[in-house]
Order: sequence, then C-alpha cells, then structure tokens
Amino acid sequence: MRVVVVGATGNVGTSLVASLASDARVDSIVGLARRVPELRVPKTEWRAADVSRSDLVEPLRGADAVVHLAWLIQPSRDLDALYATNVTGSRRVFDAVAEARVPALVYASSVGTYSPGPKDRGVDESWPARGIGTSFYSRHKADVEAMLDAFERDHPSVRVVRLRPALIFKRDAASGVRRLFAGPLLPTSLLRRSLLPIVPNVARLRFQAVHTDDVAEAYRSAILGDARGAFNVAADPVLDPDVLGRVAGARPVRVSARVVRAATDATWRLHLQPTPPGWVDMGLQTPIMDTSRARAELGWTPRRSATEALVELLEGMRTNAGIATPPLAPHTGGPLRIRELATGVGRR
Repeated sequence: MRVVVVGATGNVGTSLVASLASDARVDSIVGLARRVPELRVPKTEWRAADVSRSDLVEPLRGADAVVHLAWLIQPSRDLDALYATNVTGSRRVFDAVAEARVPALVYASSVGTYSPGPKDRGVDESWPARGIGTSFYSRHKADVEAMLDAFERDHPSVRVVRLRPALIFKRDAASGVRRLFAGPLLPTSLLRRSLLPIVPNVARLRFQAVHTDDVAEAYRSAILGDARGAFNVAADPVLDPDVLGRVAGARPVRVSARVVRAATDATWRLHLQPTPPGWVDMGLQTPIMDTSRARAELGWTPRRSATEALVELLEGMRTNAGIATPPLAPHTGGPLRIRELATGVGRR
C-alpha cells in the first residue's frame, strides 16, 4: 500500500509517518511538506509541496490513500495567508485526489469544526459542524468540512474519512506548540509544579485532549480499514480547572471569561503573544465529544490519558523538546528566539 501524507512534518504528521512505517501492510509513504525535513523514517520519501500553489496531482498519482493534514495556525494576523492554505489549499488537495483517482481520502478535521455545544455531556458526530464564528481556525475547519460534503456527493467512489480530534499533545511537539500559541516571551522554565500557584477557574473551561501517537493510531486505522464518515477522537478525563489544578499542583481561582478574553485580546494586539481571542471563544464554546464511534468502528482506544498527554507537553515545553522537522525543531525560533520576534509575533 502507498500512502501520501500531506503536511507530514508537524505534530500529527510525524507520528503518523512513524506509525505507518511500522506497519507491514504499508509499502511506501510520501511525506509532502513546504520544507523537506532532516528527519529520516523507513519507507518514507519526503517531497516539497505547498498546498496553496504547488502541483499536487503528480505526487498523488498511484496512491492508495491520501491523508490531508496541512494547516496553518500562524501568521494569525494575516487572514489571507491562512485562508489560502487552510481553505483554498484544502480544495486543491481534494481536487487533486479526484484527478489522480485516489480511492481513499482521510481529512484532519477538529473539535473546532463544531458549533457551540454542551460541556456537561458528550455529543456524537451528528452535532452541527458550523464552527465558532469569532475563531478563524473554527471557521476554516467548518468551511472545509462543507467542501468535503460536496466532494463526497460528487465523488461517491472515493472513501472519505474525517477525524475530529481534541487538543493534540506530545513531547516532541512542545517547541512547536509553544511557538504557535504562546510566542517567544513565555518563560518556559516556570512551567513546573512548584512555580504554578494557581490555575484560572473559568466558567465552561472544560476541554478534551489526546496524545499525538494515539491520534496517529486512529489515522492508521482509518487509512487501512474500510470506515467512512466522521469520528471524534479524545482521551479521558475531560480537563477542567480541578483536574488542571491537580496536574499543576495549583489552586483553581475563579476568573471571569470576559476578563480572560479581554486579556488575550489586549496582549495579542500589543504583539506580546500570537493567539487571538477567538481561541478563547472556541475553547469555551465547543462541546465535549463522545468518542464511542471511533472506539467501536475504528477499534481505537487511547493508550495515554489526557492528563498524561498534557504533562508530557508541559515538560517538553520546559525543556525545549522537539524533533528534526522545521515546524517542531527546537532551534527553529533562532538564538534567544530572535527569529520569532522578527515575525512580529504572528504577523508573518
């Protein structure tokens, strides 16, 4: 079997390529990315491609399955660039899958595709997937899922799977996650239990997480099996202020969601961090997901808890952990994070 992974050098892509390489049913892997990495993986050929402008048909020819992971979170201040990759780029991938006559397409959606929903119970994959309007990430995920609906209608012979994971963490992605969401000014040496006295207790602050390697296993099952449709992917427990307090050895302190959003907005506008307030809105509004379908139809069970994944990420951020790909390498930000500062913290 030949699998093409579009966006293969990021958090999920690196784990997926390793998982596929370990499977005897997979003969070859093509990893597409904007920048070819130094990382070497058995059975894997790296090729440079930008989904917003490169020819995508040729590298997809002969594939038995295509996994579309490519996505931009930064630069958060350039919505045109984000849309060109996230939405237009996805359309180009889907069109290339059809032209290259690939029989299976697996798309990386997200909990962020969902409309506002409950935090006190899990929703299944039938929950409306129209996104959170104030979050570019959520809007783009919902737009792409709508395109994928049309693709399925127009190309019924293509087996289409969409995975909707919760927040995805692993140690090797820690440097990349810190650059994307916290920026160069975060003193990561403070991310230890003894130095975190409080965690904010915000109404509706309940979210899910999952280890990247477990997500990769869900993708592998989707690629090699015969499943179709959408699948929620998350591990237990649900992360709320009490759980976060126990993980951090800190005391939950009540904070207004309005205050958190205003602080996020102010620091983003001042270029002190790269995350706009729409991420707060998405975190407080997206529903808790029921993962029963993934467990039953993909045979998927996470090997690590949500808290284990979070602890691994925080420890990785504290020690500047990474892996030898441009999105995840610890040195990507430059000495003293100077290259990150030069971007305008989310401007480019």
